[in-house]
Amino acid sequence: MVRAQTNELHARSIRRRLLAVTEPRSANRVAVISDIHGNAVAFEAVVNELAEHGVDLVVFGGDLTWGPLPLETLAVLAEVPVRAVYVRGNAERALLEGASEPTERERWLGELHGPEERALLEGFEEQASVEVAGLGSVRFCHGSPRGDEELVTPETPVERMRALSAGIDERVLVTAHTHLQFDRSVDGLRSINAGSVGMPYEGRHGAFWALLGPDVDLRRTEYSLDRAAELYRASGDPLAEQMVEMLVTPPTREEVIEHAERLEFSG
Repeated sequence: MVRAQTNELHARSIRRRLLAVTEPRSANRVAVISDIHGNAVAFEAVVNELAEHGVDLVVFGGDLTWGPLPLETLAVLAEVPVRAVYVRGNAERALLEGASEPTERERWLGELHGPEERALLEGFEEQASVEVAGLGSVRFCHGSPRGDEELVTPETPVERMRALSAGIDERVLVTAHTHLQFDRSVDGLRSINAGSVGMPYEGRHGAFWALLGPDVDLRRTEYSLDRAAELYRASGDPLAEQMVEMLVTPPTREEVIEHAERLEFSG
């Protein structure tokens, strides 16, 4: 009960900030934090670094709480010291829509996201555009401008990059979803993924994120895997052991790129 009451206060605090801090859509130094997936330990480690880099805006790229420590992740989110823009991921959409025949884990996560948490997620945007010093207008989305489940990698063919970016004016595109960190120029478009803070598919450990402005700085932050694993196992998450295994033995970039390019869209 204490955990739920504490989280309700955090959710209300974040909702107030969501309404107040999304303007203006310009910044000198932007931190891009995506795919936390309920790893509050990794998220806190990244948040602790923001001040030293002069960050004046955070863009969250989606899939924040879908994981073993959703309430703890919201508690860290409430402590982010600068204004923020929140982009919706496929996980937030899934939580809001609800599955017709939910799995045990979907039921567990659904129960932890009560009315306040759902109201918070409803405030997330499908896509966002921000003017970043040195880079100009930057488009942020989770999967791609075409949908939150499109899989964009550093090897996505030029033809598909042209098609997925055809409806946007920005020439810098920041996506998430694939849990791969990269910075690629292709056909006049700069395609960036900050990587995953909480569940990276890099073949190595760490919390992956990025700084934008005046250029692109791909970052990796160390955190305690042992602490994260301990909290995962105590969380009640039906997939706790699988999530621990993913942290300890993440897939390689090559495996993920091959899989993603074969599918093109997840789900």
